[in-house]
Amino acid sequence: MVTFFQHWLNERELRDCKDFLPPFRKAAEGLGLKGLEPAQSTFLAWYYGKRKPQGDFRRVIVAMTNYSIDTLWTEVPEGTTPDFAPLAGTSSTAHAKPGMDLRDMKRSGAMAVRRARQYVLHTDRDRLGENTLPLLHDQVAQLVTDYPRVPLSEIWDSLLDVQDEIICNLETGKHRPSQLRDLNFMAAITAFLVAKGFNDMEDRDQARTMSLLAAAFAKDAEHTGLMALVSGLQSLIEYWADRPGDALFYAQKGAALATDLRGTVGLWLHGLQARAAAILGDNETVQASNRAADDLREHVIPDELDQLGGLLTYSLEKQRYYAVEASALLGDGNADLTAQAELAVQGFRNPENPNWAFGDLAGAQCNLALIHIHSGDVDGAAQAIRPVLDLPASFRNNGIVVSALRVRQALTTSGARTALTARELREELAVYPPRRPALPGGTQR
Repeated sequence: MVTFFQHWLNERELRDCKDFLPPFRKAAEGLGLKGLEPAQSTFLAWYYGKRKPQGDFRRVIVAMTNYSIDTLWTEVPEGTTPDFAPLAGTSSTAHAKPGMDLRDMKRSGAMAVRRARQYVLHTDRDRLGENTLPLLHDQVAQLVTDYPRVPLSEIWDSLLDVQDEIICNLETGKHRPSQLRDLNFMAAITAFLVAKGFNDMEDRDQARTMSLLAAAFAKDAEHTGLMALVSGLQSLIEYWADRPGDALFYAQKGAALATDLRGTVGLWLHGLQARAAAILGDNETVQASNRAADDLREHVIPDELDQLGGLLTYSLEKQRYYAVEASALLGDGNADLTAQAELAVQGFRNPENPNWAFGDLAGAQCNLALIHIHSGDVDGAAQAIRPVLDLPASFRNNGIVVSALRVRQALTTSGARTALTARELREELAVYPPRRPALPGGTQR
């Protein structure tokens, strides 16, 4: 991708890092950021449009070029030269103009909020003032809410920025003892989300490493719910890596931690045990885990994690989805289970539902297709999985791909495998995995 920024650099013969650094340093000093400069690898990532600058780097680039980041990272059609007319008004925020539509007004307003927030966080860094923790908490809460609902590519940079801010504040040692627990709590949650992101991008090693860091922060926060939640994440990573024995181990470890908890994390850990046990063919553990989750549901008292929502709560819709998936993985298929599977799909139909996630919807649709196959209804399976097959390639995260390929495997062993519909569906599923790693959203848990 050739960006406006790359054209801007080429126009000024700043395509090499050594030529770029002098004007960058000058702009940084003008903002009181003396000593700030990017590494060569970072500059190259900017130059080739692979990454956008974040935090203070973003402020300097905007001041240096007199263009907004959105403008600078606009793709320029090949063979064309952009208009380098400078923006009117202040260099850091694109102001709303007469006639600007509501979307543009919100975008320009959001830029102003981000700049002001960065200013407060920067000025508070040396003393961790009263404003920093509420701002960071709001950002973390928004990321928790957004993660299952929007493409990962839209929030990844923000997630890494917030994690960096939290860790920087931990490193300074300027916090009061009463603030340490909150910082570790937020550090654990952001590490949880980053680990989840690596898992969705199929980078297992980084996901596992970051999950260990999340566990360390949760322990430092002395938050049993978070410690159990991270064990659930470790189970999830191994589940999608097709290591059900390890997935069951981590789920059981987390369930032991959650014994005295009243929030939904304990229910999630039972659901994780059921799914892992199903792959292992352990029907007894599946049934026991699902019964335990049903019993706990009657006595749930939402806790601090549930109040944040998003990935940190285990909704009734998700519980149904997990229970159906465990049965589907055992090879079950009957009218009653089909009705349960359809109910699980219906639970994720409405995007306005706060528990909605398109990854969970896709997973539930794949489970319904599996149950139709186990019941001998290939046409029903083809209808159930059609919305999954129609998902754009960029949204096919690892969980969705694995779920879809389970349907293909079931078709291969089905008694109806020679039917025309079964053959056509197998062929379509054979080319389903995207050629490049997805930038997922609506993640599966």
